[in-house]
Amino acid sequence: MTIPHVPVLAGEAIELLDPQPSQTVVDCTFGAGGHARLLAGRIGAGNLIAIDRDPIAAERFAELAPELSCASRFIRASFVDGLQQLRDEGVRAELVLMDLGMSSMQVDTWQRGFSYAYDAPLDMRMDPDLELSAHDLVNTAEPRHLETIFRDLGEERYARQIARAIVRARGRAEIESTTKLVDVISSAVPAPARFAAGHPAKRVFQALRIAVNDELGQLDAALPLAWSLLALHGKLAAISFHSLEDRRVKRFLAARAQGCICPPDLPICACGREPEAELVSRRAIAPTPGEIAANPRAQSARLRVASKLREDQG
Repeated sequence: MTIPHVPVLAGEAIELLDPQPSQTVVDCTFGAGGHARLLAGRIGAGNLIAIDRDPIAAERFAELAPELSCASRFIRASFVDGLQQLRDEGVRAELVLMDLGMSSMQVDTWQRGFSYAYDAPLDMRMDPDLELSAHDLVNTAEPRHLETIFRDLGEERYARQIARAIVRARGRAEIESTTKLVDVISSAVPAPARFAAGHPAKRVFQALRIAVNDELGQLDAALPLAWSLLALHGKLAAISFHSLEDRRVKRFLAARAQGCICPPDLPICACGREPEAELVSRRAIAPTPGEIAANPRAQSARLRVASKLREDQG
């Protein structure tokens, strides 16, 4: 890694999760291990279970594990498959952490094509074993599909123009590198937007990465699995890096924190619904200006934490 790994919102996550000795902690997205190291230091002789689909994360875990005082193991899998495996094993955890999006080691390993800042092959697969790469999408997807990806997953204002420019460019020659894709995107964006704040390719690269790795589908499937692993009064924490992720986490936790859903004009509750979660913080926790200054990648991060009030029914 060319830039030292700095775990985002680490102090806030540790404070709100409040890990205790002998607890079991599941880190669903181990990455370079920044959060896991801090959690492991608080649980003493507890148990740390790390999940990640990136083989480089497995190497990082192998380096970290000998330093830990707690029991630990690594599952190389998507967090959906890893959480399902733990559920099948009957594992119960006091704390589950999901640090979503890319890890620093993925961004800074330029050969993997995650960043528009480096000239690299188009790839963007968090798991190199995935069949679909960004190269495949860019060079084979129908124009309307590309437009939908850029608009829905990147919230890109010029999605249609960029999709059409990509189709024209690939008709002349395959778009094989990040630099070539950046050039095509820049050519499709009006000049005022090109020189506005932020890189003109940022949203498209985000959208392609999310699509290649099915990040939102994975999140939707993983949240209920993570919740089901929690012991009574256990806590689930999720750190998201864009609004598409944060909205899903917010809705999931809010639905579980909701009590009575009877019509407001009903004199007494007839539904009998009780909250199964308590929001540890009513609002998402954002990084401080100091953290953003020290680590600009933290700027868009948002942390949400909830505690489990009732055991799962049925």
